[in-house]
Amino acid sequence: MTTTGTTTDAPTRIDWTVWGLKASLVVDHPAALDSAERIMREVLDDVDRACSRFRDDSELSLLRGRLSTGAEVSPMLATLVAAALEAAELSGGDVDPTLGNELHALGYDTDFARVLGARAPTAAGDIGGAGTAAGPSRASAAPGVSVRMLRRSEPGWTRIALAHRLLTVPDDLALDLGASAKAAAADLAARRIAGGLGTAVLVSLGGDIATEGEPRTGGWDVLVQDTPHDPAQHVRLEGGWAMATSSTQKRRWMLGGRSMHHILDPRSGLPASDVWRTTTVVASTCLRANALSTAAVVRGRGAIGWLARQGAPARLVDDRGRILTTDGWPHDDGGDRRVR
Repeated sequence: MTTTGTTTDAPTRIDWTVWGLKASLVVDHPAALDSAERIMREVLDDVDRACSRFRDDSELSLLRGRLSTGAEVSPMLATLVAAALEAAELSGGDVDPTLGNELHALGYDTDFARVLGARAPTAAGDIGGAGTAAGPSRASAAPGVSVRMLRRSEPGWTRIALAHRLLTVPDDLALDLGASAKAAAADLAARRIAGGLGTAVLVSLGGDIATEGEPRTGGWDVLVQDTPHDPAQHVRLEGGWAMATSSTQKRRWMLGGRSMHHILDPRSGLPASDVWRTTTVVASTCLRANALSTAAVVRGRGAIGWLARQGAPARLVDDRGRILTTDGWPHDDGGDRRVR
């Protein structure tokens, strides 16, 4: 997602890559940028060390096999699990943090840059737009790999118990906190920066945006666009609001000759149908916005009505590039561009 926030002062912004994603930081006061960057990097490092599936030394990896009877976890991991369970409840179970085994079985078993491999884009990879190279994961080397549907008697997330810092996860489940942890990290970084430095701030992680404080310009200018092939729109996000975009066009790979993406339907354990190229939602927190945008991908055609009932301003781009919006999302007609 190439969603970006801008101010009129170029030195107030910095970009870098983290977790294979573009990270952006924009502050309202130039003098605060260096300190804000340190805070944000510390938050991201703490989150990564707590819950990364791809680090053998992460807290979650080290606890593997020890959670079935309950284990006390760090405050950060407890916060991230609580956020994931909140996202599951907000989404009616469409965002389920217990699909780690399913993602691993589908080939998403290492850092995504390694999943892609190094060969030229395939037809499926080309969907991701210019510059997106999608090759096979290691698991897709043998054609005809079987992909089995998930069969659970009850939703995985309802079987997770978190009492203060005591976490219990049944042995047959594996946590993947990816999407909710990214959104929670954006919220946490924005709050710490604004609270500690007294500056309005925008934090973006792979297009998931959290803001705190009201910038002097009256809002944050944001470009909403996924790949260069997708329709673009400039909107103004008011301070203190958040935006998240979920995409089926990026993080794609091949498995047994089939194109996969990372947003799974918890009911099947397989990638959700490609009804939407992208779903973008504005909410009071990035965690809520991310839960709603991810659930919209899973819900397919039913997403529009569901988002409207949530009172969520949203913009969805379907598989033919057509744009559908809910109330509260500004029309791209040169009028009022504010969204909140």
